[in-house]
Amino acid sequence: MLKKVYRKDLAEGMRFSANVFFDDGANMLVAKGVPLKARELDALDRWKIPYVLTAGSVVTGDFPVSDSVDEVVDLEEVDCEAEAVVDEIEKEPAPAHVKQFSSGQEKKKTSDALKETPAIDELAFTSEQILKLPAVLVQDSVYEAYTGLITELDAIYSQLKEGSEGKSRAIDRLATNLLALIQTNRSEVVGFILGGEIVDMDLAKSSVNTAILSTIIATHLEFPRHRIMQVAIAALLHDVGMLRVPDAIVRKEGKLDDGELYAMRSHANYGYKIIVNDLLYPDEVGKAAMHHHERWDGTGYPAGLAGDRIELIARIISVADAFEAMVSPRSWRDSMVGYLAMKNLLSDNCRRFDPEVIKAMIQCMGIFPIGSLVLLNNSAIARVVESHREAPLRPVLRILVDEFGTLFPQNEGELIDLLVNRNLFIARAIDTAEYRSIA
Repeated sequence: MLKKVYRKDLAEGMRFSANVFFDDGANMLVAKGVPLKARELDALDRWKIPYVLTAGSVVTGDFPVSDSVDEVVDLEEVDCEAEAVVDEIEKEPAPAHVKQFSSGQEKKKTSDALKETPAIDELAFTSEQILKLPAVLVQDSVYEAYTGLITELDAIYSQLKEGSEGKSRAIDRLATNLLALIQTNRSEVVGFILGGEIVDMDLAKSSVNTAILSTIIATHLEFPRHRIMQVAIAALLHDVGMLRVPDAIVRKEGKLDDGELYAMRSHANYGYKIIVNDLLYPDEVGKAAMHHHERWDGTGYPAGLAGDRIELIARIISVADAFEAMVSPRSWRDSMVGYLAMKNLLSDNCRRFDPEVIKAMIQCMGIFPIGSLVLLNNSAIARVVESHREAPLRPVLRILVDEFGTLFPQNEGELIDLLVNRNLFIARAIDTAEYRSIA
């Protein structure tokens, strides 16, 4: 049972036999056995937090502090079905780009780390640090390149909708530029997706975002260059058939009747025809787009395919499309933070998605997806730039606002590996709604 310890009773160097939380248990201040430092106490004062919560008591003398990935109690249970998927992550060697960050600590099961994640869902407070984010998240050349992809695809869609003959070379050029942008600015670009930076051109935006995520997964799976190009093209065009569905149905916010649902689902077949007959792409690209609504358990459409009968590219696009939909705001609901969207994917339990594709996405994106904005226990704010397969809650971060309030735009902040720096950890994810209203 958690009990209150008031701020006036806390002192520097004090340690507890269990983890210490604030915000009524929503966020962790320090792990068990870790001494309180001046910065934690200063943070409590700045945030005007009157007390903390812990299930333990003050300890003296030697106290064994675990050297595992995270020492956080189970405040928020991740769906048990996720364990079967995540547990498999431990059975394969980490990619080379992950191994270079390894600090040699003993590995801990990813599923255990997930189950021990502190509850970060509730946005219990808005700190002064978070309100400084708009000054850091400036719209630079990377943002212009990202929005340029969306604008260009939107123009191509307009031509196709008007009946003009589409040209595959324009899509090829767009896919090439997209791959180049991801190669040099992956975390920033994914950050734009998670931040819902664009408020219009919905179809083009969703398609570009899905293509970005799909190609990141395909690259992690070590697809050859020409196959990654196919993934990018198929993902860019995966919903092109929506151009043949009446706008009234596409924009309807209420429940669709049977006729409207049939018309909506017909976009998969329309898309295949546009891709293969109009744009003259190979059948493989057309089927990858057509089958992105097929489900691993066979309950999808248009053909009711199941398992490996669904093209691998379609299975990748399906996962990327679902994640993109969850982190994107809609007129009838708010967006999710990337962490919660990833949890939803993990709880699928082989129903909608290929578990191997979900596993690949976790490996290359992390539980706190690359591009996510996070609040650290010292009140600094950072962007996730790299993930550790063996330590999903301790990614590599780029500081945006340090604990003293100093701003670091243009990727000038310190690069911190939480697997090496054991004194820092993620307190919670930051929702864009916390700072966008003042931007």
